[in-house]
Amino acid sequence: MTPTAGPAQGDHRATYREVLAEPRFRLLFSTRAVAITAGSLRITTFSVLVFAATGSALLSALAFGIGFLPQLFGSLLLGSLADRLPPRALIACGYALECAAALLLALVRMPIAASLGVVALVALATPVFGGASSRLVAQWLEGDAYVLGRSLNNIASSGAQLFGLALGGAVVAVLGPHRALTVSAALYLGCALAVRIRLPRLELREFGGAPGGARGDGGAVRASLHGAGLLLRGHTVRRLMLAQWLPPAFVAGAEGLIVAYAGGRHFAPGWYAVLMGCLPVGMLVGDLLVGRLLRPPARERLVVPLIALMGLPLVGFAAEPGVGVSSCLLLLCGFGFAYCLGLQRPFLDALPQDGQGQAFGLLGSGSMTLQGVGPACFGSVAAGIGTGGAIALAGGATALTAGWILSWHPPTSPVPVPNCSTGAENGTEQHASRFSCAVTVAGRVGREPPRTPHVALTGSHPGGSLCKKS
Repeated sequence: MTPTAGPAQGDHRATYREVLAEPRFRLLFSTRAVAITAGSLRITTFSVLVFAATGSALLSALAFGIGFLPQLFGSLLLGSLADRLPPRALIACGYALECAAALLLALVRMPIAASLGVVALVALATPVFGGASSRLVAQWLEGDAYVLGRSLNNIASSGAQLFGLALGGAVVAVLGPHRALTVSAALYLGCALAVRIRLPRLELREFGGAPGGARGDGGAVRASLHGAGLLLRGHTVRRLMLAQWLPPAFVAGAEGLIVAYAGGRHFAPGWYAVLMGCLPVGMLVGDLLVGRLLRPPARERLVVPLIALMGLPLVGFAAEPGVGVSSCLLLLCGFGFAYCLGLQRPFLDALPQDGQGQAFGLLGSGSMTLQGVGPACFGSVAAGIGTGGAIALAGGATALTAGWILSWHPPTSPVPVPNCSTGAENGTEQHASRFSCAVTVAGRVGREPPRTPHVALTGSHPGGSLCKKS
């Protein structure tokens, strides 16, 4: 399928206007923003219901996080379906399933365990729907337009989460929690209908699938486990996934301590909400500036400095600063999240064509799961060294990740250049071959020489040496 969002290769810098001119992306982008708003509304309202019914802070927190933790298991067990089934049906069914879950929670009085089970079951399927949507975006947007498409999704995600949380409080106050859940269901239903009516129906050949999937010699679970194994055994793909998983997980661990930090420092009531809002505001500004003003090679060179910018401000919490300084530190930390823009093209180049949907699902679900684990880990640490120290430790771990990426050294011997016009090998060698082709082409359109030690994104080459994405 031919991408439609213009040539955006090499040094070409796409624009947000160019990306939003693609009507199919615009549809997926807008429905995703509405769905994130609906999800934030549903999560907060469900947490309020559970706390009202049980009085348990633990169960209320579990209700808040139960929609994230099972996603990794869903990606491992069902992720191949994102490449095996028509995407329009998958995405519409995903929103319809979320709608049904919200209605069930609103209209049916169930035991708390059963309610948690309903949300967890929907979370298991979430990576399939998300992977199918991300795969379409990768096919419809080319080069730097794809990177800005991901940037727009990040911006929409941050804004929609903030709006959804604010809307949740207002709707619950006016309508009550059960009716608030029906509002969430109505938003999901609107997304499902929009995708079903306006997204073109794609034939199997148009979205790159094959009957039963590329690894369709078994059932969906077997194919999913096999595909996830191939992806994670690929040296390049595994490193790039970890680079996108670990820093947000560490920062999420710090974010989970903000309320306790504000309480321990006796900040005025409500200031914890201001502090928590600083991170997404910084993320919005960072994505806008880095995505709009910098060319692709510059973004890729800034991966390590931006990860360091995520971590080092958090180290300042060891001094237990006041409200003003804490707000500035969190804004800087949020700005550093723009590092992910520099990894989007290398990650896409490293993926096999027949496994992109599963890879995107695994990337998103792994990130969500680790961001759910991070607060628990650093919360345990805070019990021993205090909240300021634990936040600083999370920042130090983030900075160490930047150092780890910096250690991805380029090869000392010349890299064998594969023939980009011929078919690639199977399995993990296919990942390395595709990645080497991308590096070669990028070098020919004016990138800096491979010896320049910027962000060395290495991967195993069939010949045993390493290749680097500068």
